[in-house]
Amino acid sequence: MADSLNRREFTRLCSSMIAGAFAGAQLPLRAEDKVHYPRAQLLDNNKQPITAATLDAGEPYLFFYPFVTTPCFLINLGTSAAASALTDSGGKQYDWRGGVGPDRSVVAYSAICSHKMSHPAKEISFINYRHDTVSFYNREGKNEERTGVISCCSERSIYDPRDGARVLSGPAPQPLAAIELQTEESTGHLFATASYGGEMYERFFDKFGFRASMEHRVTDPKKPVGKSSTIRKLADYSGQTIKC
Repeated sequence: MADSLNRREFTRLCSSMIAGAFAGAQLPLRAEDKVHYPRAQLLDNNKQPITAATLDAGEPYLFFYPFVTTPCFLINLGTSAAASALTDSGGKQYDWRGGVGPDRSVVAYSAICSHKMSHPAKEISFINYRHDTVSFYNREGKNEERTGVISCCSERSIYDPRDGARVLSGPAPQPLAAIELQTEESTGHLFATASYGGEMYERFFDKFGFRASMEHRVTDPKKPVGKSSTIRKLADYSGQTIKC
C-alpha cells in the first residue's frame, strides 16, 4: 500500500512539474482521466514547429497520434473554448480542459467517430469540421443550426468541439476522445501528450487495422508516432470530404 501511494504521489509530482513548464493548461486534469502517451511535437510539412498562430481559424487540420494510423483533428476554432465536464459511453465522468493557445481557441480530438468509427482516409472522409452553418435535429428532436461543429455524415452524428466534442445529434454514444495539447511557454510550440475520454483505438485496430496498415505502409498499425507528428489540412489528406 505504501509503495502504491508513493507511486501515485510521484506521478502527481511529475505532472505538476511538466504543467509548470507549459502555458495553456486551463484545467488541471485528474491523473485517472487521461492516458499518457509519449509526447509528440506537431510539425508542418517542412518539419517546422507549429504554434497556435500557424493555424488558420476554421480550417480543419489532421495529424496522427498516438499511433501512426490513428487520425486526429487539430482546429483553431477562432473563439475561446472553456473547460467542461463530460461523460463517456460507460458512464465515466471526466474533465475536458478546454482550448490552448493565447486565445484558448486551439483544440484537438480523435477523428474516429464514436458510433461506427468513421474516420478520414486518403480516398474519402465522412467526418469533417464545419466552420460554416450546419442544420441538424438535436437530441430533443428540434431543428437546430450551428456553426463550428464536427459532422460525421456516415450516420449523421454531430459533435461540439467548443464543448469537449459533446454529442449534439445522432447515434454517437459519447464525445470524441480528446487529445491533450500543451504549449511550450518559451516558444509557443504545440505538443500532443495524452488522450482522455472514451478512446476507440482498440476497436479501430480490430476493425480497420489491416486497411490502415496498408494505407500507411506499416506492418504494425499500433506503431507509436514517435517524437513528432506532421499536420496537414484535411482537404490535402483526403481526396474527398463529404458535407451533409
